[in-house]
Amino acid sequence: MVAGQVGTLLAGLGVGHAFGVVGSGNFHVTNALRAAGVAYTAARHEGGAATMADAYARTCGEVGVLTVHQGCGLTNAVTGIGEAAKSRTPLLVLAADTAGHQVRSNFRVDQDALVRAVGAVPERVHSPASAAADVVRAHGTARDQRRTVVLNLPLDVQAAPAVDGPPPGRTTWRAPRPDAASVAELAALLDGARRPVFVAGRGARGARAELEALADRCGALLATSAVAHGLFTGSPWSLGISGGFSTPLAAELITDADLIVAWGASLTTWTTRHGELTAAATLVQVDDTPEALGANRPVALGVLGDVAATAADVLDACAKSTGYRSPEVGERIRTDARHAAPADVPGSERIDPRTLSAALDALLPAERTVAVDSGNFMGYPAGYLQVPDEAGFCFTQGFQSIGLGLATGIGAALARPDRLAVAACGDGGFLMGVSELETAVRLGLGLVVVVYDDAGYGAEFHHFTDDDHGTVRFPDTDLAAIARGYGCDAAVVRSGADLGVVRPWLDGPRDRPLLLDAKVVADAPSWWLAEAFR
Repeated sequence: MVAGQVGTLLAGLGVGHAFGVVGSGNFHVTNALRAAGVAYTAARHEGGAATMADAYARTCGEVGVLTVHQGCGLTNAVTGIGEAAKSRTPLLVLAADTAGHQVRSNFRVDQDALVRAVGAVPERVHSPASAAADVVRAHGTARDQRRTVVLNLPLDVQAAPAVDGPPPGRTTWRAPRPDAASVAELAALLDGARRPVFVAGRGARGARAELEALADRCGALLATSAVAHGLFTGSPWSLGISGGFSTPLAAELITDADLIVAWGASLTTWTTRHGELTAAATLVQVDDTPEALGANRPVALGVLGDVAATAADVLDACAKSTGYRSPEVGERIRTDARHAAPADVPGSERIDPRTLSAALDALLPAERTVAVDSGNFMGYPAGYLQVPDEAGFCFTQGFQSIGLGLATGIGAALARPDRLAVAACGDGGFLMGVSELETAVRLGLGLVVVVYDDAGYGAEFHHFTDDDHGTVRFPDTDLAAIARGYGCDAAVVRSGADLGVVRPWLDGPRDRPLLLDAKVVADAPSWWLAEAFR
């Protein structure tokens, strides 16, 4: 059958892991993947499966695979697919589709239009004769162009006999090398800059060596967007995250830059603090996608090219300079307190989220993968939990949907079993995705789930200060008891002393998740939320 051919061919193309929820429409293709040696994780909801596949791809660099039933299986996964599409995750969705003649099927929706509406690329297995070529084309688009591709598999085509023949050749797309004029112009700007700053984004992941070499040559300070957090871990010239999560020192030094070069960063309002961090600088953007250049901020120079290749070419063309790297600036960065945390208050009813985050950073092993849900709390794990590199931070925030954090942590844990996965969630988002706690328990994942529990939707009750908060505040819930019901180890945390459960759990065997229901204070908005909504 064509369904079997699809699964076997994808295994041959190097797919290593698939996620999904099986229904009658995707049963055969899922079993074909498994029979061909592809690991499969059964989630409890298609939305969770989509986010797991997204996080898996982001963390290990492979093409993620999601398999879903036709119609409702796909619609259940649309939020996760939309997040992956907006974040340019290389994700291949195998979506069953109704047969062409089943025009009155209750499962029938316009799947091409649905996925196109959220920014994904619709593809289709058109016939048994074209099936192999259709699969290779869809996989190649996901892999090489970093796109989320939904490959629709009509039931009648799936059930048809496969057409034998040699597998089609693989077409590889490569990011462009920059043109010589752009390289020369960027080199000239760097030669004339006294305070250059590099801001690296998602498109710069994997290009640390090239960017650091160029930064050393021209004296640039180094920063990242939130999604590339960890790229410059260990560099004495790293400022951390640029934007709403910036430390005060990082914001000051970026604002004072006379040249900012964005490398594979889209320069969103969050990365630039509504443009204020970049307002005084000449702004340059390097990206391998033409439509990204100048899309969010006006730029003086847009360079179309692969980040690593562009940095390497510019290195050969620019002069040596100390730039921004004075001894005084270096000392300020070295001694920067980063984000300060208040002292713990033993016996208190609620713990400050800064105190909680700083304590966890000290307790948890350095080799970690931090996954962060969306909400008022999200700046705390992003700002306080250090990560070893860019693969150590998984930030599914392109869509800014709450409820993705737990599934993100599961996908990241499966991608890097050598590291401790930490899923940071708010109570609202955690309860939205709580069904996947069973998945984590079933898989025996040694995952730490930290719930910043303020008993409500914090962004709303802090932002709408003069309104009735009855719609966004909820009774306190014993989330630790819920987690124990799923089979987790769990504890309620109200002060630093309650984190005493962490060390024994870390000592082993780590064969089940540990959930910390941290009852955090909620009397003021987080610093990044105040910045975002000002």
